Amino acid sequence: MKKLFILVIGIMTFVGCTNDEITPEVVQTIKSELAIATASGIKLESTFTTVEVAINAKVATAGKAVIKIYDISNRVVSKEEIDVVAGDNVLKVHTAILPSSAYRISLTDATGVVVGVADFNKL
Repeated sequence: MKKLFILVIGIMTFVGCTNDEITPEVVQTIKSELAIATASGIKLESTFTTVEVAINAKVATAGKAVIKIYDISNRVVSKEEIDVVAGDNVLKVHTAILPSSAYRISLTDATGVVVGVADFNKL
């Protein structure tokens, strides 16, 4: 009986320690407010923001890209380099630190070509 108990515990340990091969399928859903029909571009979820705004940065090829935010006098107030994948890239841009004003956001690809420009207002 003792040998049977040890055998059952051994089998349970072996089965419990095997690696399950599960590969999750990542599906990124795009809200209708962020959908872009063209091959590349930039689109904001809303033109009015207080703390953050969601943007869709759509590019044709994967690589590095630069997001710049300009103030009303066309001075760069924020600049960030990001890694993008080909297709839709939904990002959150935090705007809480910006003073209330009108702003322009642009997306530039790795070759320096401006992919898209959009305007928003910080309330």
